[in-house]
Amino acid sequence: MEFIPVFTYNDYVSAHIAMGRLEEDGIDCWLKDENTVTINAAWTQAVGGIKLMVAEDHVAKAVDILKEIDRQHKATITCPKCGSHNIELVSTPRKASNWVMVIFGFLFTSYAMPVDMANHCFDCGHEFPEAKAEEVVDKDQLDN
Repeated sequence: MEFIPVFTYNDYVSAHIAMGRLEEDGIDCWLKDENTVTINAAWTQAVGGIKLMVAEDHVAKAVDILKEIDRQHKATITCPKCGSHNIELVSTPRKASNWVMVIFGFLFTSYAMPVDMANHCFDCGHEFPEAKAEEVVDKDQLDN
């Protein structure tokens, strides 16, 4: 059976969630380069991330499911400036702290340094911080 990469992930949690969802629908799949990325996150870009490999005869169904998961996730995040849901979590080059950490990592360490992540709206270009777990809780739930 031939397996084809259909999506890549930068962390094993997201990769396992997607793989579990596909397995629920009977799609034969596995994760390539999961151990490498999990053991040394600095190698994520070098190996191309964790690849979700899907059996060739299930690729179309898997892609449809993954697109639906992505669509549902994007619907939960709204740009505070324009109200768009066309948003992705990205490392932001606009923060000086990111550049300082990159230079520090290059000069003094052999490991990649963490950088700040931000939600980027592809409709208006606005960047805003990623939501923390306590911010995602519905305020109506707190009143009850």
